[in-house]
Amino acid sequence: MNIETQSCVIIGKQQVSVAPQQVEWNGQGTLVRITRGGICGSDLHYYQEGKVGSFEVKMPMILGHEVIGYVVESDNPQLKPDQKVAVNPSKPCGTCKYCQRDQHNQCTSMRFFGSAMYVPHVDGGFTQFKVVDSSQCVPFPQDADETVMVFAEPLAVCIHATHQAGDLRGKHVFISGVGPIGCLIAAAAKARGAASIVCSDISERSLSMAKQMGATDVIHAAEGDFTPYLADKGYFDVAFEASGHPSSLQRCLDVVCAKGTLVQVGMGGAIPDFPIMALIAKEIHLVGSFRFTHEFNTAVEWLASGIVNPLPLFSGEYALQDVDAALQFAGDKTRAAKVQLTF
Repeated sequence: MNIETQSCVIIGKQQVSVAPQQVEWNGQGTLVRITRGGICGSDLHYYQEGKVGSFEVKMPMILGHEVIGYVVESDNPQLKPDQKVAVNPSKPCGTCKYCQRDQHNQCTSMRFFGSAMYVPHVDGGFTQFKVVDSSQCVPFPQDADETVMVFAEPLAVCIHATHQAGDLRGKHVFISGVGPIGCLIAAAAKARGAASIVCSDISERSLSMAKQMGATDVIHAAEGDFTPYLADKGYFDVAFEASGHPSSLQRCLDVVCAKGTLVQVGMGGAIPDFPIMALIAKEIHLVGSFRFTHEFNTAVEWLASGIVNPLPLFSGEYALQDVDAALQFAGDKTRAAKVQLTF
């Protein structure tokens, strides 16, 4: 079966277009009709800079990895036509040592939607039709709000981050940097039983969203008083650094208590003057957090059941044909948090 589809294609820095593509379904995997997708920070980097880190766009590539849709055809009898699904953008190899350890997010041959890591690049999900491995399709109820369900991928990232910190029940949590990821970490921490969640950012708009997403208190990063949280080697059991800025990492090290845990989620550059003495003297557990594994399924369940309501982060939607305007709006952090495309 050959189907003509329209796709959002990135060519280079600020060069994006809607172009026709041919999709072939040969009876293997699942053919999904994509209905809605969320614009992520990596999509913005590809659009604004033509690259993410050292992964540069060298050929046309379909963007997008936060997508949902419905089944058209599938080789899995449990995936019936018209069943709504969230599409997991991760496709691990299943054979490397990390896959064998059930650490699929560390797969050495990961094929992740919308990535220029490989040449040819891995096309993403901003397209009307896409064939995926059937294991990447996670069904959700037909009556679920699709605007909500698009948040499955970023919520999965945040649930995984909270798992990196261990059991959060009764714990005091600090989150530095509350863009969409920081806000969703707050929601996930609340769902996992945190006793208190204090969030910090330089944006009053972001702090307002954090309150709606589960924060028990917020502090302006530049103007707020952190003194109460510095006594006795720090107050918080767990700190999540979600901005990637060196000053934010320093703040987390200051306010987390001795023997506490610091989860690094925000991506940034090298930190030449890393405050290593604070890490040593307070015996802080420093752990990274990257993507997700089984948490994608959990995210779909939480969104469908209302455990997490992400709509305070929803800033608007655009039709696929208006993708250039959508990317420009999504890049304006004074106005937008999460922007979605409709197909």
